[in-house]
Amino acid sequence: MDLTINACLPQDHDRATLIGRVWLPSVNGPAVVRVTAEGVYDVSDLAPTVSALLERDRPAEAVRAHGGTRLGATDAILANSRWDARDPSLPWFLAPCDLQAIKAAGVTFVNSLLERVIEERAKGDASQAESVRASVVEILGNDLATLQPGSPEAQRIKEMLIAQGMWSQYLEVGIGPDAEVFTKTQPMASVGLGSEIGIHPKSEWNNPEPEVVLAVNSRGVVQGATLGNDVNLRDFEGRSALLLSKAKDNNASCSIGPFLRLFDESFTMDEVRRDEVAVTVAGEDGFVLNGTSAMSQISRDPLDLVAQTINGNHQYPDGFVLFLGTMFAPIQDRDAPGAGFTHHLGDSVSIGSPRLGTLINRINHSDKITPWTFGVTELVRNLAKRGLVERL
Repeated sequence: MDLTINACLPQDHDRATLIGRVWLPSVNGPAVVRVTAEGVYDVSDLAPTVSALLERDRPAEAVRAHGGTRLGATDAILANSRWDARDPSLPWFLAPCDLQAIKAAGVTFVNSLLERVIEERAKGDASQAESVRASVVEILGNDLATLQPGSPEAQRIKEMLIAQGMWSQYLEVGIGPDAEVFTKTQPMASVGLGSEIGIHPKSEWNNPEPEVVLAVNSRGVVQGATLGNDVNLRDFEGRSALLLSKAKDNNASCSIGPFLRLFDESFTMDEVRRDEVAVTVAGEDGFVLNGTSAMSQISRDPLDLVAQTINGNHQYPDGFVLFLGTMFAPIQDRDAPGAGFTHHLGDSVSIGSPRLGTLINRINHSDKITPWTFGVTELVRNLAKRGLVERL
């Protein structure tokens, strides 16, 4: 794990307004911080939670004007964030969100859509994926690549696929009018930079999902973006879509970070739309997998996904973060011909983009990772002891 400034911060970090959270052993709780290459600054007295900070009209301006108390050098706190080299008496980075709901949009890219259909038809059996993939692609071809979800042309394709017995619940949310938006995990449950991420011990077919993650306040205003790993168990979801929660939500199965980049004059939604997310999986067995996910290929605009998440039918008083989906669907064989990719314990997963930095984690079984115990109740108790509750 290369947890260094050059590796983890955005390439233009000198222009970026970066927000994070660190665990402070001195108060046995988290602090909201501003991150620069030179140092990490506590801004908890400005906003004791990231959720509260994002309720401000111009949070980037407020953070830059505030300053904050310096907690230490950024390179030192990065180094201490590595799961296997952590000094518990010193600060380390957490996921850069707290009270927000953790939501995710699914099948928003054609590649991902095709792989979900393949999983469904293979019934979660990786050994069947290659033959199923060939038959699915032969029928669908490239017709979906330029299709606008919910359009008359999408309806025509739907009718054609139904007639051929090829319609799928994944195609419904991939090209139909309504996006798939689900709850990835609970508030406070996401892990951050340098931590272990969890794979269910019964899963034999799984993969990372590198995604851009939007930070949205209670009014539906997008205030910034970060990166995330929407860890996925392909065998569980392939057996039944009703196993989605078990496929997606396990101990440490959601990673977000490294930092939240607030929107300002140097970074806007247009930069998000042009972003390209790279992922590298490096195994202890010498296996290396590289891939990319270009936001320009997304089938639904990010703001449409936000509008389908928060509206008159559904509110989020503490805001939410929204995974935007991925076009990365690894099919490179790892263990046997035709078996495709699956994680091994000890894999290092790096997810990065020039504007958002790099999120780095290590794979372990979810039941072997330290259990999650610090939730909303503990956060409120901790903030009360520090005299910060009244600033919420």
